[in-house]
Amino acid sequence: MTGRFGSVLTAMATPFRDDYVLDLDAAQSLATHLLETGTDALVVAGSTGEASTLTHREKGELFRAVVDAAKGHGKVVCGTGTYDTAETIELTKEAEQAGADGVLVVTPYYNKPPQRGLIAHFTKVASATALPVILYNIPSRTACLIEADTLLRLAEVDNIVAVKDTTGDFQTASRIIKESPPDFDLYSGDDWATFALCCMGAVGVVSVAAHLVGDRIKEMIELIQTGDVPSARKIHDDLMPLFKGLFVTSNPIPLKVAMEIAGRPVGPPRLPLVPATPDERAAVEQAMRDSGAL
Repeated sequence: MTGRFGSVLTAMATPFRDDYVLDLDAAQSLATHLLETGTDALVVAGSTGEASTLTHREKGELFRAVVDAAKGHGKVVCGTGTYDTAETIELTKEAEQAGADGVLVVTPYYNKPPQRGLIAHFTKVASATALPVILYNIPSRTACLIEADTLLRLAEVDNIVAVKDTTGDFQTASRIIKESPPDFDLYSGDDWATFALCCMGAVGVVSVAAHLVGDRIKEMIELIQTGDVPSARKIHDDLMPLFKGLFVTSNPIPLKVAMEIAGRPVGPPRLPLVPATPDERAAVEQAMRDSGAL
């Protein structure tokens, strides 16, 4: 069972120069590298891409640069969700004009809409575009949960085609997989949860660790889908130190130091995120060694 965007979507880091200016050349280079190492689709300007510190104009520039780099090699999903429906629609239209294959729309953060507000928000965004829409359910960052009944209602909307599930709630995920339309996909939003969710019927992952081990994550999912769960579990167990190590502090601080250690630097995180401390760097490096990523 393959999702319409493939099985490994990488939540791409946004490269900055040392003076924190957006580095579009590095973004294109990273996009090409990821698509050559197991990634089926790039998710641009998501949480890992530090969307919250990118200006509207920078997002548009990033969308265009990555779409251009990915042409003929893989798909691009643009993160267009904000806490404002009107701006989300505007960014979604920009992504469509840039040639994106889909959009990832996070729940509105900070203003905490009720469930009927979420239905109104996502329905309005979906109706403003011809692109397929992936809902992004990450209550740990947004203080806003799409409840199961709400999600199942939204799954009936023609171009709302998937959810990135970062809730850690396997019971609800199981219900979504079982009760949503057959062409509605559930993607794990956490590397550590991918093995279990794919065993339950998820189609893949929106991954942070795929920056470093995309081929192995893809192999794990393929093994599950062909029924070789023990071999898939072995990969999951081997990669668990990395899945944990990339979250020793706020994402993407550990990822950015991991990319530097791996010899593919993407610059510093932007304030209010700060570079990894020496202890955090040591923990990330150890996790990379323990998982065979280094």
